[in-house]
Amino acid sequence: MKKLFLITVCLLLSLSCQAADPRFTVITVDTEQEELQLFLRDENGKGFKRFDTLKTWLAAKNKQLRFAMNAGMYHADYSPVGLLVQNAEQVSPLNLADAWGNFFLKPNGVFLLTSSGPQVVESSEYPSLSKDVLLATQSGPLLLRKGQIHPAFKADSSSRLKRNGVGVLDKKAIFVISEQPVNLHEMATFFRDGLHCQDALYLDGNISGIYSLELERNDVTVDLGPIIAVLR
Repeated sequence: MKKLFLITVCLLLSLSCQAADPRFTVITVDTEQEELQLFLRDENGKGFKRFDTLKTWLAAKNKQLRFAMNAGMYHADYSPVGLLVQNAEQVSPLNLADAWGNFFLKPNGVFLLTSSGPQVVESSEYPSLSKDVLLATQSGPLLLRKGQIHPAFKADSSSRLKRNGVGVLDKKAIFVISEQPVNLHEMATFFRDGLHCQDALYLDGNISGIYSLELERNDVTVDLGPIIAVLR
């Protein structure tokens, strides 16, 4: 496995994201160089729930956790609300239902990875792409779709939380977590104007956290459902 490049930067080239926008930390994973994986349960069906649990489980298999982030919304039993594909196998089906909450604020979307690279697509577009998918997680709402901010977002919204999301730029998956409460419009604007992403997906809020070996950071204090990670 090649060295993981964790870049806490804006525009992928700066030395410090904090200098550009202190509200956000950015971690970029080059999917041509690194292997992304999604995790939910171990071989006995027990949910990982915490980064530390996943780290220990991987260590027993002589693997090292380099980066992890909560990867989508989940039910009270920690099962995914929507689609989850691990190692090219569907664990949870696509959810196109109408209901209350951020997940169901249409358009919602799917972050996926194929051999051609990462994509963020609108949920109804996923079935035509599903044949070659290596991993996928569904969440909502879409922050950006083809460079357009979700029409329901308001710049002056008072709904501010710690939030995380994922965007794509060429072969790179760009993971973002806010370091202070922000609204969805602010987060979408950062992906578009700060990182130059055309497509980005909201993953969750309030419970959001990352594990980073390089940053010496492990900030999840609640149990999680799906976790996306990079290993060595």
